[in-house]
Amino acid sequence: MAEEIGDALDRAAPEHFTQALPKSAQAQMRALVRAAKGDKKAVAERLGIDPNTVRRYLKGERKHPRAALREALHRELQKVWQPGIRRRARKQAATSTGITVEVWAYFGYTAPVGTTDEARLRHLTLHLPPEYAQRLFTAQDHGAGDQQMREIMAEGFQEIYFKDGGRAAGLEVEFTGIQAIDVKY
Repeated sequence: MAEEIGDALDRAAPEHFTQALPKSAQAQMRALVRAAKGDKKAVAERLGIDPNTVRRYLKGERKHPRAALREALHRELQKVWQPGIRRRARKQAATSTGITVEVWAYFGYTAPVGTTDEARLRHLTLHLPPEYAQRLFTAQDHGAGDQQMREIMAEGFQEIYFKDGGRAAGLEVEFTGIQAIDVKY
């Protein structure tokens, strides 16, 4: 199962960056190695390449990565670029501003007798309060799987959208089949 929610949280961070990502493959590789505290082997594993390939890019022997490596470099660099800025943005979302989630997903629910529990595809854009942002970031930082993060997000959607502040007391929401998800904080 893809880590859709964790990836969406990672994709939201670059809008807060104050410096552009390095352009050349050598500079990108250097930044990844620096973020990994010099561990070239760990960088190679993250990128799905041989450690010698990392060394070649660092030395400038290779300059033009193939499309898959170029995408992996960009994706992994966004995860580690400007960690202080990322921490501040996440802290602000977790303590005061919350997060906005736009999702195309299947939502199923259990409710009183006489109502349907069949999951339906819905397109929702919803602002989740800071406590849900805090729980999502904490779960991501502790290496939680996508299922645990889905449960946190489902609870947020349940309370804010489906129950509408206590309107549908016995309702339980299940968040499945994500078609697309985007997060902003």
